[in-house]
Amino acid sequence: MLVGVSVLKVMGIPPIVELPLKGPYIINDAKRYARQHQIEFERPSTAPTSRPVEAGRAFAWAKEIDPTAAKRLAGFIFRSYFVRCLDISKDSVLSACVRKAGLSWHAFETARAEGSPAELLRRNVDDSIQRGVFGSPFFIVDGEPFFGLEKLPVVEDWLVTGGW
Repeated sequence: MLVGVSVLKVMGIPPIVELPLKGPYIINDAKRYARQHQIEFERPSTAPTSRPVEAGRAFAWAKEIDPTAAKRLAGFIFRSYFVRCLDISKDSVLSACVRKAGLSWHAFETARAEGSPAELLRRNVDDSIQRGVFGSPFFIVDGEPFFGLEKLPVVEDWLVTGGW
């Protein structure tokens, strides 16, 4: 999913981090959660944002050809943006992530020139909107939607009990 599409275009509201009062709280809450769960998260709230479209296309392409490598790629993109504070829209950053994930940058560039990663991402975004996804993290378990980190214990309970 792309937050810019589901939140800005479909819902017509600004990203949560841009909302008065709630934005600063969410940023602090994310950092607190990362500390609690020992997740590296260094991105200052004042750091400029990156346009995530190319990273999304790279992930959609990777997921299509090698789902295991796609998971590694997601981790490298996450760390590049949220830990190293790099601009993931730059080919130099994205190509390093693709290569570290064990994928061919040349193969991605070839696919990108043909347009398949853009089409795959477009399908993923359309599918997420059809399924009601409006933010991240968002989980769908047994057809039930769960939004937000605070829903992780609920999702775990749902998985153990089979739902209610």
